[in-house]
Amino acid sequence: VIIGKETESTEGTIMSKHIGIVACSAEGAALCYRTLCSEAPQKMGEHMHPEVSMHTHPLAEYMIHIRSGNWQGVADLMVSSARKLAKIGADFAVCPDNTIHQAFDMVSTQSPIPWLHIADAVADEAKVHGFANLGITGTKYLMTGPVYSETLHKHRISTRIPDKNDRERIDTIIFKELVNGVFTEESRQYFNLAIGKLKNRGCEAVVLGCTEIPLLVDPNDCPLPTLDSTRLLARVALRNSLDIE
Repeated sequence: VIIGKETESTEGTIMSKHIGIVACSAEGAALCYRTLCSEAPQKMGEHMHPEVSMHTHPLAEYMIHIRSGNWQGVADLMVSSARKLAKIGADFAVCPDNTIHQAFDMVSTQSPIPWLHIADAVADEAKVHGFANLGITGTKYLMTGPVYSETLHKHRISTRIPDKNDRERIDTIIFKELVNGVFTEESRQYFNLAIGKLKNRGCEAVVLGCTEIPLLVDPNDCPLPTLDSTRLLARVALRNSLDIE
């Protein structure tokens, strides 16, 4: 049984569960945390949000395993974070990093606390809007991997990924710029071009499947409707914390 802590708001006492964030890259994790804290007051009252704790191993340690295809090594780091979060009271975990969800099945069997899956959050939002064919952007490991293709297939949603040249350029932008907090107009325009190609191939919306991409792509001039995986995960975590369907 997960027992949440009581928090006081202007509307009375609200029960909430302690959210654990298993971070990987700083910019995406920070966006997830900020979203939780900025949107919670709408449901909990002024200045209120659930208790939130974060743990992260260095991105460099993750990349050693990702580049070598050692997903058990990735899982071990994620479980290590989850155990530390559980020890300080986190009731469940979320990970604002799409790529390392490839190790999710291994993590979920070893974790001391339950997890929410980022691709499920995206799939649920896609179904709300009736999207049946999604373009996937993210690291090259994410775009060619099973995280979205398998999860969305279960929801009867098909996927498309950019061509090889676009995948390589997008991956370079992510690792050389976005994870380092660098956001340029040139890179934003390149993403729009790549997303425009996905639109021409029949995609109805695009998944911003690297947690830093929402900090670069502007939904107001993007060729397709965007599914912001980072903020969607934060909102699902908030609802789960408050037991809101």
